[in-house]
Amino acid sequence: MTWTITAEPYDSPAAAALWRAYYTEVSDRWYLLHEGRRTDPAELEREIAADPGTSLAPPTGRLLVGRYAGAPAGSAGVRLLDADTAELTRVFVRAEARGRGGAALLVTAAEEAARALGARRMVLDTRADLVEARALYARLGYTETGPHNDAPYAEHWFRKELDPAPSLSGPRPS
Repeated sequence: MTWTITAEPYDSPAAAALWRAYYTEVSDRWYLLHEGRRTDPAELEREIAADPGTSLAPPTGRLLVGRYAGAPAGSAGVRLLDADTAELTRVFVRAEARGRGGAALLVTAAEEAARALGARRMVLDTRADLVEARALYARLGYTETGPHNDAPYAEHWFRKELDPAPSLSGPRPS
């Protein structure tokens, strides 16, 4: 079985289902750790509605959906913060597809999308309890930095300089 990764509208059915699964998992994880309960359903609906993903729409953003064996199994989003800097967000792989290399493929595809948008660096933030994410980013060459935002749940910030996109035209004859 293999992964395929394609750009999709942030509000496609697959993207919306993955956003709901992502947000439910990270929200429940936070509440269970800090308050010993799952996310209140009404709060979950408010928060999902408050961030539908419009910043991941072209021309300044991309949402990538990874499919494993044809089924939507993961996502990664990229949005330009300025002409040189893109932010990586919504990196998620469904539990049943984890351990099959999808997260690294999604991040690599997001880096390619950031380059295509003109970015020279990628930044991201994550929480302390998302240890798997932090390990993934470190393994993929991201270094921990100081804060680049004041997001309410951000506890760790990472950055990676992106190599330039390879030239499709090749060397010019002299």
